[in-house]
Amino acid sequence: MKTNPVSKKISVTVHLTPNDLDEMELKDKNLVVIDVLRASTTIAMALQNGAKEIMPVGSIENAVKISGSLFGGVTLRAGERNSKMIEGFNLGNSPKEFTEDVVKGKSIIFFTTNGTVAIGKGKHAKNLVIAGFVNLSLVVDFLSTLNEDIVILCAAKENTFCVEDAVCAGRIINKMSSLQSIDLLLDDAGIACAMLDKGFGKSILKMLKSSEHGKYLTEIGFVDDLKICAGLDTVPVLPVLTGNVIKLQKEKL
Repeated sequence: MKTNPVSKKISVTVHLTPNDLDEMELKDKNLVVIDVLRASTTIAMALQNGAKEIMPVGSIENAVKISGSLFGGVTLRAGERNSKMIEGFNLGNSPKEFTEDVVKGKSIIFFTTNGTVAIGKGKHAKNLVIAGFVNLSLVVDFLSTLNEDIVILCAAKENTFCVEDAVCAGRIINKMSSLQSIDLLLDDAGIACAMLDKGFGKSILKMLKSSEHGKYLTEIGFVDDLKICAGLDTVPVLPVLTGNVIKLQKEKL
């Protein structure tokens, strides 16, 4: 008589903002960082288009300092302040800018108001992956292969809740929950995110356009970015933090 395999119980902890989160709380954790609008999408796009690596920094001053000691021909400074490109930088934070002819073979020093700050919180994590809607299934596959407890950190918007990151977290949770081999143990934030995805995740683009940050990006001329960020599994790469840089996950032999 065959018996059904026992599902692996995996604890999922969700932080809806990085506010008051100490980096040591994430030490040795399996961490997913989400910044749908737009850092997660831009990082994935840059790496898919051949960027060598992305160096996330926590301030504009650090970006300038680091770039001063590197070779200008192979290093780009990219990022935003108030969603607009920083004066003196090569690129902003629009995924449309990170084309193959611009980024292939380049190292990119990257600062964003929310995304890279959240990534910095996880510098001592055991595994840190960058997630958005554009690479969601690949992230879920990776997490299910780990078969260990995970933490999801929403980059949020200047330390305040934003719906798009929460819905993306909920989509990851719901997709993992559908796997027969996994039994998720959710905290209250995780339960809320899963419910938000079921309510608002039916039309990702509509949700992004109605979000506070989505409306702001539309007002300042980045409505096309919303369409890119809403694409589900359209940039199938897995950005991981290795040391102090983000690279593509190496294929396992």
